[in-house]
Amino acid sequence: MKLAITYAILALIATAANIGAQDLVIRVYSGMFDVLLSVAIGTGVGLVVKYVLDKRYIFKFRARSAVHDGQVFALYVLMGIATTLIFWGFEFGFHYLFGTKEMRYLGGVIGLAIGYVTKYHLDKRFVFRNQGGV
Repeated sequence: MKLAITYAILALIATAANIGAQDLVIRVYSGMFDVLLSVAIGTGVGLVVKYVLDKRYIFKFRARSAVHDGQVFALYVLMGIATTLIFWGFEFGFHYLFGTKEMRYLGGVIGLAIGYVTKYHLDKRFVFRNQGGV
């Protein structure tokens, strides 16, 4: 139960980083492809924040070297492709259906929540399984 609570808290932190980065981009740039750019940057920020938090607090991972850390991060990103599609599907779907940034962000939060639950299982099974973590 402690692991689930910790994971939920860390997912909230990564979600806030993602949505916060998106909102910052929209506030700074309102030109062509602004929503797409904001979602891409938010996704990147959220991904890095989530990786750093997951590897340390969830999977207790310690890389043997920078190269090893890069390899594990690449696998982490690969496992995140499907979950990113879930997240984007909800965020862009809400954007299309409702047309407001608030509803787009709500769709993003819902998509991230679903994606993070799925991602935990993928990461546990494929990314951190033989890396000295859980």
